[in-house]
Amino acid sequence: MAEVQGPFLTDIEEIRRRAREHLSEGSVTPDYEGDVEVAVKLLNYALATEVVCVLRYTHHYVAAQGISSESVRQEFLEHARDEQRHAVQLAERINQLGGNPNFNPEGLLSRSASEYVEGTNLVEMLREDLVAERIAVQTYQEMVRYFANHDPTTRRLLEKILENEEEHASDLHDLLVKHQGKPMLDS
Repeated sequence: MAEVQGPFLTDIEEIRRRAREHLSEGSVTPDYEGDVEVAVKLLNYALATEVVCVLRYTHHYVAAQGISSESVRQEFLEHARDEQRHAVQLAERINQLGGNPNFNPEGLLSRSASEYVEGTNLVEMLREDLVAERIAVQTYQEMVRYFANHDPTTRRLLEKILENEEEHASDLHDLLVKHQGKPMLDS
């Protein structure tokens, strides 16, 4: 292979040698600029948060009642499925980094950024879910900034999840406005 000069490509023979050197580290190469242990810990916190959200949304889907609950129930179900997808994506990334995804229910709430609050009526359920989504948005924003250029793969994954969480927050806000008859956010 012809050698390419410039700042982008390093010596291909050296890359090949290093690739064979630490096979037990899987996808984590010596050029990984992040702290794998911290990354796995943060991703496990996010995983716990997603699992708690799956449980809360699923409960809200099952428990929601009232004349206008059917469309809201469907939104709860869609969000529960999205949160489950996020959990799987986070667990896969933890595994890629050589970590162990922590699905253990013991201590789940202590690892989660969001709380598990059921709510006693449709409006309370919407409010609690909006609170949880706002927590998720803020924590994912912080995680995106933390990973920045040190772990672009994890950052991109978190950005995709963040985009979906922002959409959830917007949906929940709109549903609250519909069911309370007044906007919650300042114009």
